[in-house]
Amino acid sequence: MDDVLYWIQPATRATCIVAGKDYPMTYLEVVFRYGATPGETELRAVDGMREVYGIQRVDFNSQERTVRVRFDASRLKADTVSRLLRQAGVDAREQVALA
Repeated sequence: MDDVLYWIQPATRATCIVAGKDYPMTYLEVVFRYGATPGETELRAVDGMREVYGIQRVDFNSQERTVRVRFDASRLKADTVSRLLRQAGVDAREQVALA
């Protein structure tokens, strides 16, 4: 397998341990269009969103002017994620429907 381009491994199950119990997490992704390009200050604030429980990843696509956020759906909803983006200074506009 030395010449394989990608090694695909089975996904590990994300869990949350509360009071010694193991609770599975359900991750969803939501995509928003944004208006003004975020600057350094906004990107630092977005980086701080990872500290909010339930935000796993935030990806910007400058060509499509979209931001994709992966979050724990058992803790947050899409409208909460959009509010967090706006509080960070991102000009998040409409949600993009994922196919």
